[in-house]
Amino acid sequence: MGLLLILKKRHDTVNNQSLMIYLFYCSSSIDPLELVRGYSKHIDELRAIPLPCSGKLDILYLTKAFETGADGVAVVTCKQGECRYLEGNLRARKRVEAVDALLEEIGLGKGRLVIIQMGECGIEQAIREVDNFRVKIKASLSQVSNADTQIPTS
Repeated sequence: MGLLLILKKRHDTVNNQSLMIYLFYCSSSIDPLELVRGYSKHIDELRAIPLPCSGKLDILYLTKAFETGADGVAVVTCKQGECRYLEGNLRARKRVEAVDALLEEIGLGKGRLVIIQMGECGIEQAIREVDNFRVKIKASLSQVSNADTQIPTS
């Protein structure tokens, strides 16, 4: 089944299923236990996938996430200039931008992927940004769902 068909099917059933955000993260930047503790409120809506470096993120991982039911994908990278592998966070950003453009090109819109860069506030800031992204995706999916179910009045 193609990516477009799977995503269309996912949008058609959004009211019957919970939201699912895939979170790819650099294991050098985030302690998974801190992530679970900090995001426990909506942990059932999050699938966390550790990477040795965010630069190991492949375009196929991103597209596969959507094929397997992701409503949105967040990628947490290390701080600018602090990547253990020099340019991993830059590579991840380029790949996310490429897939975001692909989703727009096939008619699914931009904004279903986000790069979250670790900042001075650490995991708390990243968790806030993931939660803000979750709220944004949830709102956009309900708008799509409402638009699909409205009956024309003319």
